[in-house]
Amino acid sequence: MNAFQEPEHVSMLRNTLRQFIDKEMPREKVNQWDKDDHFPRDVFDKLCKLGVTSLTVPVEYGGSGRDMMATIATIEELCTRSLGIASGYIFCACYAGLNLSEVASEEQKKKFLPEVANGNLLFSYGISEPDVGADVASVKTKAIRDGDELIINGTKRWCSGPNVTDYIYTIVRSGPEEDRYRNLSLVLIPPTADGIIIEPQQTLGQKGVGGTCDVTFNDVRIPFENVIGGEDGWNDGWSKIVSTGLDVEKIEVSAMALGIARAAVDDAWQYSQERIQFGKPICHNQSIRHMLAEVKTKLEACRLMTYQGAWLADQNVIATVEMSMSKLFVTETALDIVLTCQRILGAYGYVREFDMERYVRDMLAMPILGGSSAIQKNNIANRLNLPK
Repeated sequence: MNAFQEPEHVSMLRNTLRQFIDKEMPREKVNQWDKDDHFPRDVFDKLCKLGVTSLTVPVEYGGSGRDMMATIATIEELCTRSLGIASGYIFCACYAGLNLSEVASEEQKKKFLPEVANGNLLFSYGISEPDVGADVASVKTKAIRDGDELIINGTKRWCSGPNVTDYIYTIVRSGPEEDRYRNLSLVLIPPTADGIIIEPQQTLGQKGVGGTCDVTFNDVRIPFENVIGGEDGWNDGWSKIVSTGLDVEKIEVSAMALGIARAAVDDAWQYSQERIQFGKPICHNQSIRHMLAEVKTKLEACRLMTYQGAWLADQNVIATVEMSMSKLFVTETALDIVLTCQRILGAYGYVREFDMERYVRDMLAMPILGGSSAIQKNNIANRLNLPK
């Protein structure tokens, strides 16, 4: 099996998800969630009953076994209709499920992974800071050990969903500043803990995902047992944060972009056959036909690169270059696809009554999420040993 042959169980999953989307996520509801910046937890809970959050959890912890092809297909399908619901799924299956499965202690796996499999545990990421983006090792948020507790102080930025998640998966500096890469720990911080201030940021798109926020920690106390990896994880956060989890995040974003682009192409394709000008559908015009042919071709290339990445992830091989290539190519190409589709709709692609306007707003973030395009280019050149 390779990325060009979709397994039968993934095709069956797609059909199930499409039926769910038609029933539980009609366009008018999704548009209202977007306008209200609302995360529909009731709909998300119904989604979890399909078992999709178990796709990243090993069987021994109550899951169905790690299946990245199915996980990425789930993200793609959900993003054809709602980035909000898809983000909730990522918070659970990916941010929580994948990271816990890979780097948590055995005790933490037994405690948390069954909850992930049931859709009851969602993580936000607490990685970026006001002065720290790609240079993660320079984080300033500090954790001081005080007996069986940690005291956390600092600020995180671009923290998605802390108003709807159960823990913030946070990278903190836990050792001397000069011990770069050997002074970091990953900790789980409940967003409701005393001393936390959550300040939502107003963004152009990505509505209904629980918001992206600044999160400030003022003498926040959490139990030491919340250190990922337990005692062995103290000051060993760097090895965990640069594990394959961050590589997989790149194809999660690729899948999001692919889903949004696919929805845009479907809408433009249909619109071109319904919109009558000069007595005939606009799809009869060569310029429109060429635009549609180009976006269909680019969409297929995005699909192939996304699922090549998913296939590699299922092989449990280090594929940092391929994941960065996927993230770079798919997000930039998908943005071009959506903007082309918007032009096909003309003025209707610019108004709130049509989904195309939302696709554009949501897609603009994709080349930034999970590491910007510039960072992916650096990753590719550096990993391929291009002399500096």
